[in-house]
Amino acid sequence: MTGRNPIEDLAHLRHEFGEHGGVNMSIEASSTFTVIDPETMPDLFQGRAGPDKGCYLYGRHFNPTVFNLGRQMAALAATEAGYCTASGMGAISGVILGLCNAGDQIVASNAVYGGSYALMHDFLPVKADIHTRFVDITDIDAVRAAITDRTRLIFTESVSNPTLRLADIPKLAEIAQEKGVKLVVDNTFSPLILSPAALGADVVVHSLTKFISGASDVIAGAICGSEEFIGQLMDLHLGSLMLLGPTMDPNVAAAIALRIPHLPLRMIAHSERALAMAARLSELGLKVCYPGLPNHPDHEMFDELRCDEFGYGGIFTLDVGSEQSANTLMSCLQNEQRFGFLAVSLGYFDTLMSCSGSSTSSELSDEDKTSAGISPGLMRISVGYTGTLEQRWTQLLTALRTAGIIDR
Repeated sequence: MTGRNPIEDLAHLRHEFGEHGGVNMSIEASSTFTVIDPETMPDLFQGRAGPDKGCYLYGRHFNPTVFNLGRQMAALAATEAGYCTASGMGAISGVILGLCNAGDQIVASNAVYGGSYALMHDFLPVKADIHTRFVDITDIDAVRAAITDRTRLIFTESVSNPTLRLADIPKLAEIAQEKGVKLVVDNTFSPLILSPAALGADVVVHSLTKFISGASDVIAGAICGSEEFIGQLMDLHLGSLMLLGPTMDPNVAAAIALRIPHLPLRMIAHSERALAMAARLSELGLKVCYPGLPNHPDHEMFDELRCDEFGYGGIFTLDVGSEQSANTLMSCLQNEQRFGFLAVSLGYFDTLMSCSGSSTSSELSDEDKTSAGISPGLMRISVGYTGTLEQRWTQLLTALRTAGIIDR
């Protein structure tokens, strides 16, 4: 699949000059906003006036800087509207509570980020009487069979965390439309590479903390969908975002907006480095998983759905058999070879490594980890682009030998 660079669609948004003509937009730090005419205030509270008419009420509702970033995210996602939140989990929880009421159900992938799993598996049933059926999202028949008359949405990650399986978004969209439910896709792992909305998703969420920010210095999220849906989330009486208040700071919004123009360059760099390392590890006979490798179970579908300019993503997994072996290898990589950092998260310019089963997927039970394909020795490696490829490969090769993963 080929296509234009969606960053180009942001040109008109980025030409909203700063207050004094700066090439970057100004940061609006006000928590509340004045109106010229008293009659405007009731219109704001009743939803008859808003940012689309240049009117602002209160920072928890809309802020000009955050609103602009939301428009940029909508352009990236190919949706009508977008809203930026204080975290990726704020975005996910806001969407679910915007779509579900007490007694409703969710059908979700059984291989998702641990925080998303805990929200749906543990928190929502107790606090809101919203229950989730977890299924293998690659089994289309199982997804269809799990949907009942109480189901309101299908939730999946475009590329599963940490198993790197690809959701067949077009087929899931067909099922969602057939059953009258919404398809919600977390596209955190694959911005620009995959466009879930163009493939049929109703709502797209991101943790902007990861690749889109790229510096591991802010916590942020985004929701992209229809004007109607974003408006519902911001309703003053029932809006989950308006009332629960996962508000993004305008300084964070401004910082992220400055990074979006070079997101394509960063995604290409992450993908090129990840593909090269995954291919070399595969040649050594190691158990590596990366969508760009021909032996990946979803490789052909990935080629059909992705925008080929941006590669296959910056993450691969390496299964070294046991948690102890993974810890030994990661310790050597960080503390002896300076290959990267033993830390959760992803999308940083340096490499980040973690053993998923004991970290970002630790919320899952052992049985659920097995069902999702998360083995004890599975390492998730978010590949950075600092240093040269040969420098980093030499460090990785040395650590593999030191840890006894390969023969000296």
